[in-house]
Amino acid sequence: MRMVIRGMGELCITAGIIVMLFVTYELWGTGQYTSAQQDELGRQMMRSWQAPSRVTTERVSLGKGLAMIRVPKFGRGYHFVIIEGVTIPDLRKGPGHYPGTALPGQVGNFVVSGHRTTYSAPFNKLGELDRGDEILIDTRDHQYVYKVTDRRIVKPTEVDVTAPVPFHPGRRPTGRMITLTTCHPKYSAAKRMIIFGALASAVPRVRSSAPSAAGK
Repeated sequence: MRMVIRGMGELCITAGIIVMLFVTYELWGTGQYTSAQQDELGRQMMRSWQAPSRVTTERVSLGKGLAMIRVPKFGRGYHFVIIEGVTIPDLRKGPGHYPGTALPGQVGNFVVSGHRTTYSAPFNKLGELDRGDEILIDTRDHQYVYKVTDRRIVKPTEVDVTAPVPFHPGRRPTGRMITLTTCHPKYSAAKRMIIFGALASAVPRVRSSAPSAAGK
């Protein structure tokens, strides 16, 4: 009996160590991967922005950097390259723009999705945003300033939040919106947290070098 109890204890300890290693990888290891991807994507995007405008296009290739997102409420160090695309490999690199939705500053709905707990957790603090908080989107020539208008918790099947006019598929848009989506609650994919915002202003982008890593 003692040997059985001892063996079960050793198995529990081993299982605990395995779980700890897995959690460490999920929270730290995946973040290291995203940070490296963000560095490279940031450099590529800045080179593209610095090139003559005649050799660039409005639409970027899937998996490449489209824009930079900043949220003043999250601190000066918060910044992520937004990837064009929302496949699993895309979202492991950073927040992703839904292809086919509006581009930054355009009429319609600029929709971006991101992880909340792994892969640098770019949207970890979305729940802290209140109405009026700013979301800054840097592009080649402009910085678009959106202000939060609403926060919703929806089922994963409610994909009409990504429509040009959220919740009204088929309606023609007249406003310029941003929609951020992430899982809810933390460590679960049972529901989705949705942050809506409206364009408040657009100013010329301040030219600067690419950030060295994904924001924290």
